[in-house]
Amino acid sequence: MTGLDTNVIVRYLTQDDPIQSPRATELFENRLTEEEPGFISVVAMAETVSVLKSAYGLPDSEIAAGIERLLQADVLVVENEEEIFFALTALAEGLGSFADALIAVLGARSGCSRTFTFDQRALRLPWFEPL
Repeated sequence: MTGLDTNVIVRYLTQDDPIQSPRATELFENRLTEEEPGFISVVAMAETVSVLKSAYGLPDSEIAAGIERLLQADVLVVENEEEIFFALTALAEGLGSFADALIAVLGARSGCSRTFTFDQRALRLPWFEPL
């Protein structure tokens, strides 16, 4: 298995750099296999969503589509895939940010009955309660 950093994932999804994007594409499409997959950590996934939103200004629907493609790739292992999918769904449906949804679901999976927040938008997600 080979770990993938945020910048490699972003270059693959955005195809915005004439040198790095083709290298990322070659890695994703030719070098990674089901026997030797790429690994995307929860941190790298959260950073990817954050970069696509803040630096690239992509709408949530485009970000969700890109993350969904990663989740469907047979040559990738995504840490906490079910939790990532939950966060992706929340993002796509406008229920809250990807990071907030991930915080909520990871807390719930770890045994938290609730997560306190001051964030009004996050309160639309399950497991959050206002403090």
